[in-house]
Amino acid sequence: MTLNGILPAIVTPLDREGRFRPDSFAKLLHRFYQAGVDGVYVCGQTGEGMMQPVAQRKLVAEEAVRNSPAGKQVIIHTGAASTEDAVELTSHASRLGVAAVSSLPPAGFYSLKEVQEYYRRLAAACDAPFLVYYFPEICPQIGTAEQIGELLSIPGVVGLKYTDFDFYKMMQLKESGAVIYSGRDEVLAAGLLMGADGGIGSTYNVMPHLYVELFRLARAGDWNRAVALQRRINDGIRTLLRFPLVPAIKQVLTWSGIDCGHAVAPRRPLTPEESVSLQQAMDAIGMNRESMAA
Repeated sequence: MTLNGILPAIVTPLDREGRFRPDSFAKLLHRFYQAGVDGVYVCGQTGEGMMQPVAQRKLVAEEAVRNSPAGKQVIIHTGAASTEDAVELTSHASRLGVAAVSSLPPAGFYSLKEVQEYYRRLAAACDAPFLVYYFPEICPQIGTAEQIGELLSIPGVVGLKYTDFDFYKMMQLKESGAVIYSGRDEVLAAGLLMGADGGIGSTYNVMPHLYVELFRLARAGDWNRAVALQRRINDGIRTLLRFPLVPAIKQVLTWSGIDCGHAVAPRRPLTPEESVSLQQAMDAIGMNRESMAA
């Protein structure tokens, strides 16, 4: 399967006890695919994967595959606090027939060799293509194109999710033949211009149709309209970032007719005052519940 296009980093609908809600998850997947997305990125940071039990994460992965049409890319994030858990999740995901498996680097001050060994173990447990994750805010020890290149040289690794604003470095990595998904929602147009194959992002949850259109415009080389659409998207991003992001996304989705519940503690829910303010702010930029459900 070709790895490219628009993939929402899908939230995981949960009840008040933190249990997975497959009914809401299936509805959300249906909405995304109706909007034209190319796949989904499951149980990443936005999906609160690392805050859920291993058994539940496996269930979420299974439901993502079950509810995705043929030809759509399901990428499962399998990063975990324990390397053993990450290996177990990776092995499970790769047996589901997913398009790819991915993981954040281990959080903490690990050396390049330690991060390499972590990814080597995961890739060895995976029968699917594997994507590493460049996110310098989480793993500042990995910073140069050469260091990222060492991760990309691990057998089984085909590319990465790239969450940074340094697009010159991205261009260097793309020249090596790596698959690259841009992870900065607010500059997706720039990432595509500099060679990214697609995008994976949190705010895709509430405006998937806009990101699908942005990708189409970029592929057509219509950069003036792509940048104009990026500005409209950024109005939504700035509005959401005025609040705790995952709870805000879940609230907007709930207003649009898909009850996604609360975020996992210690993330807090929005206060009643914040909910009112968020609704007013979304209405003010023309992103009301009707447009979210489109």
